[in-house]
Amino acid sequence: MSFTGLIMSNSQSSLGDYDGSPGRFMAEYVWISNPGECKLRSKTRTLEKGETAFTLEDCPVWNFDGSSTGQAPGTDSEVYLRPHAMFADPFRRENHIIVLCECVLPPTPEEPEMKPHPNNTRFECNRIMSEVESEQPWFGIEQEYTLMQSESESRPLGWPQIGYPNPQGPYYCGAGDGLAIGRDIVEDHYKACLYSGLKISGCNAEVMPGQWEFQVGPCTGIEMGDHLWMARYLLIRVCEKHEVKVTFDPKPVSGDWNGAGAHCNYSTSKTRDPATGIETMESHMVKLEATHKEHIDLYGSGNEKRMTGELETSDINTFSYGYANRGCSVRIPRTVLIDKCGYYEDRRPSANCDPYLVTRKIVQTTLQVA
Repeated sequence: MSFTGLIMSNSQSSLGDYDGSPGRFMAEYVWISNPGECKLRSKTRTLEKGETAFTLEDCPVWNFDGSSTGQAPGTDSEVYLRPHAMFADPFRRENHIIVLCECVLPPTPEEPEMKPHPNNTRFECNRIMSEVESEQPWFGIEQEYTLMQSESESRPLGWPQIGYPNPQGPYYCGAGDGLAIGRDIVEDHYKACLYSGLKISGCNAEVMPGQWEFQVGPCTGIEMGDHLWMARYLLIRVCEKHEVKVTFDPKPVSGDWNGAGAHCNYSTSKTRDPATGIETMESHMVKLEATHKEHIDLYGSGNEKRMTGELETSDINTFSYGYANRGCSVRIPRTVLIDKCGYYEDRRPSANCDPYLVTRKIVQTTLQVA
């Protein structure tokens, strides 16, 4: 089914081409209910607006039943949704929007200011990014994922029910039947991201059959986490339409098959300056090595199954870096040697990592922010 088909299947109903009454439209509120498992939830409300352009400030704070999502007890079940990013809705189109929210605790007479929910990792990330704004931290994350058969959650899309497909080799950036498995889904997701205004920058088939990657960035500061989480949500929705599942498990299939990561590309104003680029990167490597375990602890669950030192990964227990070396913890592109500046790629984050935690930790380590 094409992207246009996805849109039409959502809008065609007994109401025909009805797209809402003037000044009234749908807002899909999205929140992260479990960052560690990449679980997102959403619900819809009607908003009203006159002729002026709608802004994020026009989106009211809302709430949901936290006892049904594992985020609050039944005796005190309300969790509030505070909007912080707004995107065009690629499924409903017209003037409908998707609103990415952070979870906050409801105000009380004693605490009138809403505090972040315990699993709200965005709040602290935003604080850190605000402190280093002058350093201009840029990020780009390469999100790998695996498409899974709906009827068998342990079998990637296109895999035989018994046995295994042909060995890895022809699938990476491949083309053709049996090689680029699920391309229609990938194309629909890419177009949905573009329509929404997300900073998606590319996609490709990955090494394991049924596995793909999309890239988001460059994004500045907190924008990285916001755009990656929304891109994940859109992917889940597109897969829903195609009646397939998606997993961000870092090792969805055991054995001699590549795992799935979320490699984080990072630069600052000093690493991008030829006068200070390489020297600054070398100082970052010293700091990253000294805090290696702290980073690993925040880089996603199940990562030890992926980071074995094989299949384009480094050993999870040892920090390393090198130029153009995909077997290292951090890869520095060869162009850095030529240009004397640029970015580097932290290859340690797993596919199910929380980008708010990853980007926050990288900034805290490299820029020495508490």
